[in-house]
Amino acid sequence: MLKKPTDKTNLPSRYVTEGPSRAPHRSYFYAMGLGDEEIHQPFVGVATCWNEAAPCNIALNRQAQAVKLGVKQGNGTPREFTTITVTDGIAMGHEGMRSSLASREAIADTVELTMRGHCYDAIVGLAGCDKSLPGMMMAMIRLNTPSVFIYGGSILPGRLNGKDVTVQDVFEAVGEHQAGNLSDEALRTLERVACPSAGACGGQFTANTMACVSEAIGLALPNSAGAPAPYESRDHYAIASGQAVMNLLEKNIRARDIVTLESLQNAARVVACTGGSTNAGLHLPAMAHEAGIDFDLDDVCEIFRDTPYFVDLKPGGQYVAKDLYEVGGVPVIMKELRKAGLINEDCMTATGYSIGEEIERVELEADGKVIYSIAEPLSKTGGVVGLKGNLAPEGAIVKVAGMSSQHQMFTGPARVFECEEDAFAAVQKREYKEGEVLVIRNEGPAGGPGMREMLATTAALSGQGMGKKVALITDGRFSGATRGFCVGHVGPEAAHGGPIAMLQDGDVITLDAIKGEISVDLTEDELAERKANWKGPRETIYASGALWKYSQLVGSTRLGAVTHPGAKAEKHIYMDL
Repeated sequence: MLKKPTDKTNLPSRYVTEGPSRAPHRSYFYAMGLGDEEIHQPFVGVATCWNEAAPCNIALNRQAQAVKLGVKQGNGTPREFTTITVTDGIAMGHEGMRSSLASREAIADTVELTMRGHCYDAIVGLAGCDKSLPGMMMAMIRLNTPSVFIYGGSILPGRLNGKDVTVQDVFEAVGEHQAGNLSDEALRTLERVACPSAGACGGQFTANTMACVSEAIGLALPNSAGAPAPYESRDHYAIASGQAVMNLLEKNIRARDIVTLESLQNAARVVACTGGSTNAGLHLPAMAHEAGIDFDLDDVCEIFRDTPYFVDLKPGGQYVAKDLYEVGGVPVIMKELRKAGLINEDCMTATGYSIGEEIERVELEADGKVIYSIAEPLSKTGGVVGLKGNLAPEGAIVKVAGMSSQHQMFTGPARVFECEEDAFAAVQKREYKEGEVLVIRNEGPAGGPGMREMLATTAALSGQGMGKKVALITDGRFSGATRGFCVGHVGPEAAHGGPIAMLQDGDVITLDAIKGEISVDLTEDELAERKANWKGPRETIYASGALWKYSQLVGSTRLGAVTHPGAKAEKHIYMDL
Protein backbone atom coordinates (compact mmCIF):
# COMPACT_ATOMS: atom_id res chain seq x y z
CA MET A 1 0.00 0.00 0.00
CA LEU A 2 1.45 3.38 -1.04
CA LYS A 3 2.02 5.85 1.75
CA LYS A 4 -0.31 8.86 1.63
CA PRO A 5 0.51 12.02 3.57
CA THR A 6 -2.02 12.45 6.37
CA ASP A 7 -4.08 15.60 6.66
CA LYS A 8 -4.86 15.78 10.37
CA THR A 9 -6.93 18.96 10.14
CA ASN A 10 -10.07 17.15 11.29
CA LEU A 11 -8.56 14.32 13.35
CA PRO A 12 -8.44 14.32 17.18
CA SER A 13 -4.77 13.29 17.26
CA ARG A 14 -3.75 16.70 15.86
CA TYR A 15 -4.03 17.93 19.45
CA VAL A 16 -1.09 15.74 20.52
CA THR A 17 1.08 15.50 17.39
CA GLU A 18 0.90 18.70 15.31
CA GLY A 19 2.60 22.09 15.61
CA PRO A 20 5.38 23.59 17.78
CA SER A 21 3.20 23.69 20.92
CA ARG A 22 2.99 19.89 20.88
CA ALA A 23 6.74 19.33 21.10
CA PRO A 24 6.45 18.04 24.72
CA HIS A 25 3.79 15.54 23.63
CA ARG A 26 5.90 14.34 20.71
CA SER A 27 8.86 13.80 23.04
CA TYR A 28 6.83 11.13 24.79
CA PHE A 29 6.18 9.38 21.48
CA TYR A 30 9.88 9.43 20.61
CA ALA A 31 10.52 7.86 24.02
CA MET A 32 8.38 4.88 22.94
CA GLY A 33 10.29 4.35 19.72
CA LEU A 34 7.97 6.13 17.29
CA GLY A 35 9.49 8.00 14.37
CA ASP A 36 8.34 11.17 12.60
CA GLU A 37 6.26 9.27 10.04
CA GLU A 38 4.42 7.26 12.70
CA ILE A 39 3.79 10.33 14.86
CA HIS A 40 2.12 12.17 12.02
CA GLN A 41 -0.08 9.26 10.91
CA PRO A 42 -3.59 8.69 12.34
CA PHE A 43 -3.52 7.18 15.84
CA VAL A 44 -5.70 4.10 16.27
CA GLY A 45 -6.64 2.82 19.70
CA VAL A 46 -6.40 -0.97 19.88
CA ALA A 47 -8.46 -1.69 22.99
CA THR A 48 -8.52 -5.14 24.54
CA CYS A 49 -10.12 -6.74 27.57
CA TRP A 50 -7.11 -9.00 28.04
CA ASN A 51 -6.58 -10.46 31.50
CA GLU A 52 -5.80 -13.68 33.34
CA ALA A 53 -9.22 -13.93 34.98
CA ALA A 54 -10.65 -16.56 32.64
CA PRO A 55 -10.16 -18.29 29.28
CA CYS A 56 -12.52 -15.80 27.57
CA ASN A 57 -9.90 -13.06 27.52
CA ILE A 58 -6.58 -14.87 27.69
CA ALA A 59 -6.00 -14.88 23.90
CA LEU A 60 -6.84 -11.20 23.30
CA ASN A 61 -3.32 -9.92 23.86
CA ARG A 62 -1.96 -12.07 21.04
CA GLN A 63 -4.81 -11.16 18.72
CA ALA A 64 -4.19 -7.46 19.36
CA GLN A 65 -0.70 -7.80 17.87
CA ALA A 66 -2.29 -9.00 14.62
CA VAL A 67 -4.70 -6.04 14.65
CA LYS A 68 -1.72 -3.70 15.00
CA LEU A 69 -0.12 -5.26 11.91
CA GLY A 70 -3.26 -4.46 9.93
CA VAL A 71 -3.35 -0.88 11.17
CA LYS A 72 0.30 -0.41 10.18
CA GLN A 73 -0.37 -1.89 6.75
CA GLY A 74 -3.09 0.76 6.36
CA ASN A 75 -0.62 3.53 7.28
CA GLY A 76 -1.92 4.07 10.77
CA THR A 77 -0.15 4.11 14.13
CA PRO A 78 -1.72 1.61 16.55
CA ARG A 79 -1.71 2.34 20.28
CA GLU A 80 -2.69 -0.66 22.37
CA PHE A 81 -4.44 -0.32 25.72
CA THR A 82 -6.45 -2.58 28.00
CA THR A 83 -9.56 -2.27 30.11
CA ILE A 84 -11.18 -4.41 32.78
CA THR A 85 -13.55 -7.34 32.53
CA VAL A 86 -15.56 -9.27 35.06
CA THR A 87 -16.03 -12.81 33.79
CA ASP A 88 -19.45 -14.18 34.64
CA GLY A 89 -18.44 -17.83 34.84
CA ILE A 90 -16.01 -16.98 37.65
CA ALA A 91 -18.29 -14.39 39.29
CA MET A 92 -21.40 -16.61 39.14
CA GLY A 93 -23.28 -17.66 42.24
CA HIS A 94 -21.72 -15.34 44.85
CA GLU A 95 -21.30 -11.66 45.74
CA GLY A 96 -18.81 -11.17 42.89
CA MET A 97 -21.65 -11.43 40.38
CA ARG A 98 -22.82 -7.98 41.47
CA SER A 99 -19.78 -6.55 39.66
CA SER A 100 -20.70 -8.06 36.30
CA LEU A 101 -23.27 -5.71 34.78
CA ALA A 102 -21.62 -2.67 36.38
CA SER A 103 -18.43 -3.70 34.56
CA ARG A 104 -20.19 -3.07 31.23
CA GLU A 105 -20.46 0.62 32.12
CA ALA A 106 -16.91 0.69 33.50
CA ILE A 107 -15.58 -0.80 30.24
CA ALA A 108 -17.44 1.76 28.12
CA ASP A 109 -16.36 4.59 30.42
CA THR A 110 -12.68 3.60 30.60
CA VAL A 111 -12.40 3.09 26.84
CA GLU A 112 -14.05 6.48 26.32
CA LEU A 113 -11.69 8.17 28.78
CA THR A 114 -8.60 6.56 27.26
CA MET A 115 -9.62 7.56 23.74
CA ARG A 116 -10.46 11.11 24.81
CA GLY A 117 -7.38 11.58 26.97
CA HIS A 118 -4.97 10.52 24.23
CA CYS A 119 -6.92 11.87 21.23
CA TYR A 120 -7.06 8.65 19.23
CA ASP A 121 -8.67 8.92 15.80
CA ALA A 122 -10.28 5.48 15.50
CA ILE A 123 -10.65 2.27 17.46
CA VAL A 124 -10.43 -1.46 17.01
CA GLY A 125 -11.89 -3.14 20.10
CA LEU A 126 -11.32 -6.76 21.10
CA ALA A 127 -13.51 -8.44 23.72
CA GLY A 128 -14.17 -11.96 24.92
CA CYS A 129 -16.58 -12.25 27.84
CA ASP A 130 -20.25 -11.36 28.21
CA LYS A 131 -20.33 -7.70 29.32
CA SER A 132 -17.10 -6.74 27.58
CA LEU A 133 -18.69 -7.10 24.13
CA PRO A 134 -21.55 -4.62 24.62
CA GLY A 135 -19.30 -2.43 26.79
CA MET A 136 -16.74 -2.11 24.01
CA MET A 137 -19.38 -1.48 21.34
CA MET A 138 -21.11 1.10 23.56
CA ALA A 139 -17.83 3.03 23.80
CA MET A 140 -17.48 2.98 19.99
CA ILE A 141 -21.01 4.32 19.51
CA ARG A 142 -20.61 6.91 22.28
CA LEU A 143 -17.38 8.28 20.77
CA ASN A 144 -18.72 7.96 17.21
CA THR A 145 -15.26 7.26 15.81
CA PRO A 146 -14.47 4.96 12.89
CA SER A 147 -14.72 1.65 14.72
CA VAL A 148 -14.25 -2.07 14.15
CA PHE A 149 -15.14 -4.68 16.76
CA ILE A 150 -13.53 -8.11 16.90
CA TYR A 151 -14.54 -10.99 19.14
CA GLY A 152 -11.80 -13.02 20.79
CA GLY A 153 -13.48 -16.27 19.74
CA SER A 154 -15.25 -19.10 21.51
CA ILE A 155 -13.82 -21.94 23.52
CA LEU A 156 -13.57 -25.39 21.95
CA PRO A 157 -16.14 -27.86 23.28
CA GLY A 158 -14.92 -30.40 25.81
CA ARG A 159 -15.45 -34.11 25.15
CA LEU A 160 -16.68 -36.69 27.62
CA ASN A 161 -18.01 -40.15 26.83
CA GLY A 162 -18.18 -39.29 23.13
CA LYS A 163 -20.25 -36.12 23.62
CA ASP A 164 -19.48 -32.40 23.48
CA VAL A 165 -19.68 -30.73 26.90
CA THR A 166 -19.59 -27.08 28.02
CA VAL A 167 -19.42 -25.19 31.29
CA GLN A 168 -23.24 -25.30 31.34
CA ASP A 169 -22.95 -29.07 31.87
CA VAL A 170 -20.68 -28.46 34.86
CA PHE A 171 -23.12 -26.02 36.47
CA GLU A 172 -25.95 -28.53 35.96
CA ALA A 173 -23.76 -31.37 37.22
CA VAL A 174 -23.53 -29.54 40.56
CA GLY A 175 -27.31 -29.99 40.88
CA GLU A 176 -27.05 -33.68 39.96
CA HIS A 177 -24.29 -34.08 42.55
CA GLN A 178 -26.38 -32.40 45.23
CA ALA A 179 -29.29 -34.67 44.35
CA GLY A 180 -27.05 -37.69 44.87
CA ASN A 181 -27.14 -38.68 41.20
CA LEU A 182 -23.49 -37.93 40.39
CA SER A 183 -20.40 -39.08 42.29
CA ASP A 184 -17.57 -36.84 43.48
CA GLU A 185 -15.24 -38.50 40.99
CA ALA A 186 -17.61 -38.04 38.04
CA LEU A 187 -17.96 -34.33 38.87
CA ARG A 188 -14.17 -33.96 39.10
CA THR A 189 -13.76 -35.69 35.73
CA LEU A 190 -16.28 -33.38 34.06
CA GLU A 191 -14.78 -30.19 35.48
CA ARG A 192 -11.35 -31.16 34.13
CA VAL A 193 -12.48 -31.67 30.52
CA ALA A 194 -15.36 -29.20 30.02
CA CYS A 195 -13.20 -26.20 29.11
CA PRO A 196 -10.21 -27.36 27.04
CA SER A 197 -8.92 -24.10 25.51
CA ALA A 198 -8.88 -20.33 25.47
CA GLY A 199 -12.13 -18.65 24.44
CA ALA A 200 -15.55 -17.62 25.69
CA CYS A 201 -18.32 -20.10 26.58
CA GLY A 202 -19.14 -22.18 23.52
CA GLY A 203 -22.95 -22.30 23.53
CA GLN A 204 -25.25 -19.50 22.38
CA PHE A 205 -24.82 -17.88 25.76
CA THR A 206 -24.29 -14.13 26.19
CA ALA A 207 -20.76 -13.85 24.73
CA ASN A 208 -21.56 -15.70 21.51
CA THR A 209 -24.95 -13.98 21.27
CA MET A 210 -23.30 -10.55 21.42
CA ALA A 211 -20.57 -11.74 19.04
CA CYS A 212 -23.33 -12.57 16.54
CA VAL A 213 -24.80 -9.12 17.26
CA SER A 214 -21.45 -7.47 16.42
CA GLU A 215 -21.57 -8.97 12.92
CA ALA A 216 -25.32 -8.49 12.40
CA ILE A 217 -25.17 -4.85 13.46
CA GLY A 218 -22.20 -4.24 11.14
CA LEU A 219 -19.44 -3.28 13.60
CA ALA A 220 -17.51 -6.53 13.01
CA LEU A 221 -16.25 -7.99 9.75
CA PRO A 222 -18.41 -10.79 8.29
CA ASN A 223 -17.67 -14.20 9.85
CA SER A 224 -15.02 -12.70 12.16
CA ALA A 225 -16.96 -13.84 15.24
CA GLY A 226 -16.97 -17.49 14.27
CA ALA A 227 -13.50 -19.03 14.50
CA PRO A 228 -12.72 -20.46 17.95
CA ALA A 229 -10.13 -18.58 20.00
CA PRO A 230 -7.28 -21.08 19.54
CA TYR A 231 -7.51 -21.02 15.74
CA GLU A 232 -4.57 -19.18 14.19
CA SER A 233 -6.99 -18.11 11.44
CA ARG A 234 -8.30 -15.53 13.91
CA ASP A 235 -5.13 -13.56 13.15
CA HIS A 236 -6.30 -13.08 9.56
CA TYR A 237 -9.54 -11.51 10.81
CA ALA A 238 -7.57 -9.38 13.25
CA ILE A 239 -5.23 -8.10 10.52
CA ALA A 240 -8.22 -7.44 8.26
CA SER A 241 -9.94 -5.54 11.10
CA GLY A 242 -6.89 -3.27 11.45
CA GLN A 243 -6.93 -2.60 7.72
CA ALA A 244 -10.70 -2.07 7.75
CA VAL A 245 -10.59 0.65 10.39
CA MET A 246 -8.09 2.60 8.28
CA ASN A 247 -10.49 2.33 5.33
CA LEU A 248 -13.36 3.62 7.50
CA LEU A 249 -11.16 6.48 8.71
CA GLU A 250 -10.31 7.47 5.15
CA LYS A 251 -13.99 7.39 4.15
CA ASN A 252 -15.13 9.01 7.44
CA ILE A 253 -17.56 6.17 8.15
CA ARG A 254 -18.27 6.31 11.87
CA ALA A 255 -19.90 4.01 14.40
CA ARG A 256 -23.28 5.77 14.22
CA ASP A 257 -23.29 5.49 10.43
CA ILE A 258 -23.28 1.74 11.11
CA VAL A 259 -25.42 1.48 14.26
CA THR A 260 -28.87 2.68 13.24
CA LEU A 261 -32.41 1.68 14.17
CA GLU A 262 -32.43 -0.62 11.15
CA SER A 263 -29.15 -2.34 12.08
CA LEU A 264 -30.34 -2.78 15.68
CA GLN A 265 -33.41 -4.52 14.26
CA ASN A 266 -31.13 -6.79 12.21
CA ALA A 267 -29.18 -7.64 15.36
CA ALA A 268 -32.36 -8.48 17.30
CA ARG A 269 -33.42 -10.78 14.45
CA VAL A 270 -30.17 -12.74 14.72
CA VAL A 271 -30.55 -13.06 18.50
CA ALA A 272 -34.08 -14.38 18.06
CA CYS A 273 -33.39 -16.92 15.32
CA THR A 274 -30.36 -18.35 17.15
CA GLY A 275 -32.13 -18.72 20.51
CA GLY A 276 -29.68 -16.20 21.93
CA SER A 277 -29.24 -14.93 25.46
CA THR A 278 -31.96 -12.90 27.18
CA ASN A 279 -29.18 -10.46 28.04
CA ALA A 280 -29.42 -9.11 24.50
CA GLY A 281 -32.70 -7.55 25.66
CA LEU A 282 -30.59 -5.47 28.03
CA HIS A 283 -27.57 -4.75 25.83
CA LEU A 284 -29.27 -3.75 22.56
CA PRO A 285 -31.26 -0.92 24.24
CA ALA A 286 -28.06 0.21 25.98
CA MET A 287 -26.22 0.35 22.64
CA ALA A 288 -29.15 2.22 21.09
CA HIS A 289 -29.03 4.71 23.97
CA GLU A 290 -25.42 5.57 23.09
CA ALA A 291 -26.61 6.54 19.59
CA GLY A 292 -29.69 8.43 20.79
CA ILE A 293 -32.01 5.84 19.23
CA ASP A 294 -35.30 4.79 20.86
CA PHE A 295 -35.08 0.99 20.97
CA ASP A 296 -36.17 -0.50 24.29
CA LEU A 297 -37.08 -3.96 25.58
CA ASP A 298 -40.56 -3.73 24.02
CA ASP A 299 -39.04 -3.08 20.59
CA VAL A 300 -36.61 -5.97 20.99
CA CYS A 301 -39.37 -8.34 22.08
CA GLU A 302 -41.63 -7.30 19.19
CA ILE A 303 -38.90 -8.45 16.80
CA PHE A 304 -38.38 -11.65 18.80
CA ARG A 305 -42.11 -12.38 18.50
CA ASP A 306 -42.21 -12.54 14.70
CA THR A 307 -38.78 -14.01 13.94
CA PRO A 308 -38.54 -17.78 13.29
CA TYR A 309 -36.10 -19.76 15.44
CA PHE A 310 -34.00 -21.88 13.08
CA VAL A 311 -30.43 -22.24 14.45
CA ASP A 312 -29.97 -25.24 16.75
CA LEU A 313 -27.51 -24.05 19.40
CA LYS A 314 -27.00 -24.84 23.06
CA PRO A 315 -28.44 -24.42 25.66
CA GLY A 316 -31.82 -25.06 24.03
CA GLY A 317 -30.36 -27.03 21.13
CA GLN A 318 -27.46 -29.31 20.31
CA TYR A 319 -24.56 -27.38 18.80
CA VAL A 320 -21.86 -24.90 19.83
CA ALA A 321 -20.17 -21.89 18.21
CA LYS A 322 -17.50 -23.99 16.51
CA ASP A 323 -20.21 -25.99 14.73
CA LEU A 324 -21.93 -22.80 13.59
CA TYR A 325 -18.64 -21.45 12.23
CA GLU A 326 -18.04 -24.63 10.25
CA VAL A 327 -21.36 -24.28 8.39
CA GLY A 328 -20.90 -20.62 7.50
CA GLY A 329 -21.73 -18.65 10.64
CA VAL A 330 -23.70 -15.41 10.87
CA PRO A 331 -23.50 -14.59 7.13
CA VAL A 332 -25.47 -17.76 6.29
CA ILE A 333 -27.99 -16.96 9.06
CA MET A 334 -28.51 -13.48 7.61
CA LYS A 335 -28.87 -14.95 4.14
CA GLU A 336 -31.75 -17.11 5.44
CA LEU A 337 -33.35 -14.11 7.17
CA ARG A 338 -33.15 -12.17 3.91
CA LYS A 339 -35.09 -14.92 2.12
CA ALA A 340 -38.02 -14.11 4.40
CA GLY A 341 -37.57 -10.35 3.98
CA LEU A 342 -36.43 -9.96 7.58
CA ILE A 343 -33.17 -8.06 6.98
CA ASN A 344 -32.69 -4.34 6.43
CA GLU A 345 -30.22 -4.59 3.57
CA ASP A 346 -29.11 -0.96 3.22
CA CYS A 347 -27.29 -0.84 6.57
CA MET A 348 -23.60 0.12 6.35
CA THR A 349 -20.97 -2.28 7.75
CA ALA A 350 -17.34 -2.12 8.85
CA THR A 351 -16.31 -3.32 5.40
CA GLY A 352 -17.56 -0.10 3.83
CA TYR A 353 -20.25 -2.12 2.01
CA SER A 354 -23.89 -2.61 2.95
CA ILE A 355 -25.26 -5.71 4.65
CA GLY A 356 -27.13 -6.55 1.44
CA GLU A 357 -23.91 -6.36 -0.59
CA GLU A 358 -22.14 -8.58 1.95
CA ILE A 359 -24.95 -11.17 1.87
CA GLU A 360 -24.67 -11.28 -1.93
CA ARG A 361 -21.13 -12.65 -1.49
CA VAL A 362 -22.24 -15.56 0.70
CA GLU A 363 -22.07 -18.78 -1.31
CA LEU A 364 -22.97 -21.33 1.39
CA GLU A 365 -26.55 -22.34 2.13
CA ALA A 366 -28.18 -23.52 5.37
CA ASP A 367 -26.89 -27.02 6.16
CA GLY A 368 -30.21 -28.20 7.63
CA LYS A 369 -28.54 -29.50 10.78
CA VAL A 370 -27.07 -26.52 12.64
CA ILE A 371 -28.78 -23.86 10.51
CA TYR A 372 -32.23 -24.94 9.36
CA SER A 373 -34.01 -23.40 6.40
CA ILE A 374 -36.08 -20.41 7.47
CA ALA A 375 -38.92 -22.01 5.50
CA GLU A 376 -38.81 -24.99 7.87
CA PRO A 377 -37.71 -23.50 11.22
CA LEU A 378 -37.46 -25.16 14.62
CA SER A 379 -40.34 -22.89 15.67
CA LYS A 380 -42.19 -20.00 14.05
CA THR A 381 -41.37 -17.47 16.76
CA GLY A 382 -38.04 -16.44 18.22
CA GLY A 383 -36.11 -18.34 20.85
CA VAL A 384 -36.55 -15.42 23.27
CA VAL A 385 -39.95 -13.96 24.23
CA GLY A 386 -41.10 -10.82 25.99
CA LEU A 387 -43.79 -10.95 28.69
CA LYS A 388 -45.97 -8.20 30.16
CA GLY A 389 -48.75 -7.94 32.71
CA ASN A 390 -49.67 -6.65 36.16
CA LEU A 391 -46.59 -8.36 37.63
CA ALA A 392 -44.23 -6.69 35.13
CA PRO A 393 -45.76 -3.48 33.72
CA GLU A 394 -42.38 -2.60 32.18
CA GLY A 395 -41.93 -6.09 30.79
CA ALA A 396 -39.87 -9.22 31.38
CA ILE A 397 -38.08 -11.70 29.17
CA VAL A 398 -37.72 -15.49 28.87
CA LYS A 399 -35.72 -17.83 26.62
CA VAL A 400 -37.98 -20.50 25.16
CA ALA A 401 -35.55 -21.99 22.61
CA GLY A 402 -35.83 -25.76 22.86
CA MET A 403 -38.99 -25.65 25.00
CA SER A 404 -42.12 -27.39 23.69
CA SER A 405 -45.28 -25.25 23.52
CA GLN A 406 -46.85 -27.20 26.43
CA HIS A 407 -43.96 -26.11 28.64
CA GLN A 408 -44.36 -22.44 27.69
CA MET A 409 -47.35 -21.98 30.02
CA PHE A 410 -47.14 -22.23 33.79
CA THR A 411 -49.46 -21.35 36.67
CA GLY A 412 -48.58 -21.92 40.29
CA PRO A 413 -48.25 -20.47 43.79
CA ALA A 414 -45.37 -18.13 44.55
CA ARG A 415 -42.52 -19.08 46.84
CA VAL A 416 -40.75 -15.79 47.56
CA PHE A 417 -37.04 -15.33 48.27
CA GLU A 418 -35.42 -12.01 49.13
CA CYS A 419 -32.14 -12.80 47.32
CA GLU A 420 -30.44 -15.49 45.25
CA GLU A 421 -28.55 -17.03 48.19
CA ASP A 422 -31.84 -17.77 49.97
CA ALA A 423 -33.23 -19.40 46.83
CA PHE A 424 -30.08 -21.44 46.15
CA ALA A 425 -30.03 -22.71 49.75
CA ALA A 426 -33.68 -23.75 49.47
CA VAL A 427 -33.01 -25.54 46.18
CA GLN A 428 -30.02 -27.36 47.69
CA LYS A 429 -32.22 -28.57 50.57
CA ARG A 430 -35.16 -29.32 48.25
CA GLU A 431 -37.27 -26.86 50.25
CA TYR A 432 -39.63 -26.18 47.38
CA LYS A 433 -42.42 -28.07 45.67
CA GLU A 434 -43.18 -29.13 42.16
CA GLY A 435 -45.59 -26.67 40.52
CA GLU A 436 -44.34 -23.61 42.39
CA VAL A 437 -43.13 -20.34 40.92
CA LEU A 438 -39.91 -19.42 42.69
CA VAL A 439 -39.60 -15.64 43.02
CA ILE A 440 -36.16 -14.09 43.56
CA ARG A 441 -36.40 -10.34 44.15
CA ASN A 442 -34.09 -7.49 45.18
CA GLU A 443 -31.66 -8.57 42.45
CA GLY A 444 -32.29 -5.74 39.97
CA PRO A 445 -29.66 -3.26 38.77
CA ALA A 446 -30.29 -0.83 41.65
CA GLY A 447 -31.61 -3.21 44.28
CA GLY A 448 -28.96 -5.90 44.02
CA PRO A 449 -27.04 -3.85 43.30
CA GLY A 450 -25.78 -5.18 40.00
CA MET A 451 -28.54 -7.41 38.55
CA ARG A 452 -26.89 -10.77 39.15
CA GLU A 453 -27.44 -13.80 36.93
CA MET A 454 -29.12 -16.79 38.56
CA LEU A 455 -27.30 -19.61 36.75
CA ALA A 456 -26.20 -21.40 39.92
CA THR A 457 -29.83 -21.71 41.03
CA THR A 458 -31.33 -22.57 37.62
CA ALA A 459 -28.59 -25.07 36.86
CA ALA A 460 -29.13 -26.73 40.25
CA LEU A 461 -32.85 -27.05 39.46
CA SER A 462 -32.04 -28.61 36.07
CA GLY A 463 -29.54 -30.95 37.70
CA GLN A 464 -32.21 -32.10 40.14
CA GLY A 465 -34.51 -32.87 37.22
CA MET A 466 -36.90 -30.09 38.24
CA GLY A 467 -36.18 -27.61 35.42
CA LYS A 468 -39.59 -28.24 33.82
CA LYS A 469 -41.50 -28.80 37.05
CA VAL A 470 -41.09 -25.34 38.56
CA ALA A 471 -40.83 -21.84 37.11
CA LEU A 472 -38.63 -19.00 38.32
CA ILE A 473 -39.03 -15.23 38.03
CA THR A 474 -36.64 -12.49 39.09
CA ASP A 475 -35.86 -8.80 38.70
CA GLY A 476 -32.30 -10.01 38.19
CA ARG A 477 -30.91 -11.70 35.08
CA PHE A 478 -30.27 -15.17 33.77
CA SER A 479 -27.17 -16.47 32.14
CA GLY A 480 -27.35 -17.27 28.46
CA ALA A 481 -26.72 -20.85 29.66
CA THR A 482 -29.97 -20.95 31.65
CA ARG A 483 -32.78 -23.18 30.42
CA GLY A 484 -36.26 -23.95 31.75
CA PHE A 485 -39.13 -21.52 32.39
CA CYS A 486 -36.97 -18.77 33.88
CA VAL A 487 -38.25 -15.21 33.54
CA GLY A 488 -35.80 -12.36 34.09
CA HIS A 489 -35.67 -8.56 33.87
CA VAL A 490 -39.04 -8.20 35.67
CA GLY A 491 -39.64 -4.46 35.73
CA PRO A 492 -39.97 -2.24 37.57
CA GLU A 493 -37.56 -3.99 39.92
CA ALA A 494 -38.35 -4.45 43.62
CA ALA A 495 -36.08 -1.58 44.67
CA HIS A 496 -38.12 0.77 42.48
CA GLY A 497 -41.40 -0.40 44.01
CA GLY A 498 -42.42 -2.76 41.23
CA PRO A 499 -45.20 -5.33 41.82
CA ILE A 500 -42.57 -8.06 42.34
CA ALA A 501 -41.79 -6.33 45.66
CA MET A 502 -45.38 -6.85 46.79
CA LEU A 503 -45.62 -10.62 46.21
CA GLN A 504 -46.27 -13.00 49.08
CA ASP A 505 -45.96 -16.78 49.39
CA GLY A 506 -48.97 -18.47 47.84
CA ASP A 507 -49.94 -15.70 45.39
CA VAL A 508 -50.97 -17.42 42.17
CA ILE A 509 -48.75 -16.43 39.26
CA THR A 510 -49.49 -17.12 35.59
CA LEU A 511 -46.74 -17.20 32.97
CA ASP A 512 -47.64 -17.65 29.31
CA ALA A 513 -44.83 -17.31 26.77
CA ILE A 514 -47.25 -17.98 23.90
CA LYS A 515 -49.53 -15.04 24.80
CA GLY A 516 -46.69 -12.99 26.32
CA GLU A 517 -48.33 -12.78 29.77
CA ILE A 518 -46.87 -12.47 33.28
CA SER A 519 -49.54 -11.82 35.91
CA VAL A 520 -50.44 -12.37 39.52
CA ASP A 521 -53.98 -13.14 40.66
CA LEU A 522 -54.39 -9.89 42.58
CA THR A 523 -56.64 -6.91 41.84
CA GLU A 524 -55.29 -3.41 41.30
CA ASP A 525 -56.69 -2.46 44.69
CA GLU A 526 -54.95 -5.38 46.41
CA LEU A 527 -51.63 -4.48 44.81
CA ALA A 528 -52.12 -0.81 45.74
CA GLU A 529 -52.89 -1.73 49.35
CA ARG A 530 -49.74 -3.85 49.57
CA LYS A 531 -47.69 -1.02 48.09
CA ALA A 532 -49.10 1.41 50.66
CA ASN A 533 -47.85 -0.94 53.39
CA TRP A 534 -44.50 -1.58 51.68
CA LYS A 535 -41.54 -0.65 53.86
CA GLY A 536 -39.36 0.44 50.94
CA PRO A 537 -36.27 -1.01 49.29
CA ARG A 538 -34.24 -3.62 51.14
CA GLU A 539 -30.98 -2.23 52.51
CA THR A 540 -27.84 -3.64 50.93
CA ILE A 541 -24.30 -3.92 52.28
CA TYR A 542 -23.06 -1.62 49.49
CA ALA A 543 -23.09 1.85 51.07
CA SER A 544 -19.95 3.12 49.33
CA GLY A 545 -17.66 2.32 46.42
CA ALA A 546 -18.32 1.47 42.79
CA LEU A 547 -21.46 -0.59 43.36
CA TRP A 548 -23.04 2.11 45.53
CA LYS A 549 -22.31 4.64 42.78
CA TYR A 550 -23.80 2.29 40.19
CA SER A 551 -26.96 1.73 42.24
CA GLN A 552 -27.50 5.50 42.50
CA LEU A 553 -27.12 6.10 38.76
CA VAL A 554 -28.61 3.05 37.06
CA GLY A 555 -31.93 3.35 35.30
CA SER A 556 -34.70 1.01 34.21
CA THR A 557 -33.97 -2.48 32.90
CA ARG A 558 -36.43 -1.82 30.05
CA LEU A 559 -34.15 0.95 28.76
CA GLY A 560 -30.94 -1.07 29.11
CA ALA A 561 -29.91 -0.32 32.73
CA VAL A 562 -27.82 2.66 31.64
CA THR A 563 -26.09 5.20 33.85
CA HIS A 564 -25.91 8.44 31.83
CA PRO A 565 -28.26 10.52 29.64
CA GLY A 566 -26.94 9.18 26.33
CA ALA A 567 -26.61 10.75 22.91
CA LYS A 568 -29.89 12.66 23.13
CA ALA A 569 -28.30 14.93 25.75
CA GLU A 570 -24.99 15.40 23.91
CA LYS A 571 -23.62 18.87 23.28
CA HIS A 572 -20.68 17.66 21.21
CA ILE A 573 -19.35 14.62 19.37
CA TYR A 574 -15.82 13.58 20.30
CA MET A 575 -14.60 13.26 16.69
CA ASP A 576 -15.69 16.82 15.91
CA LEU A 577 -13.98 18.58 18.83
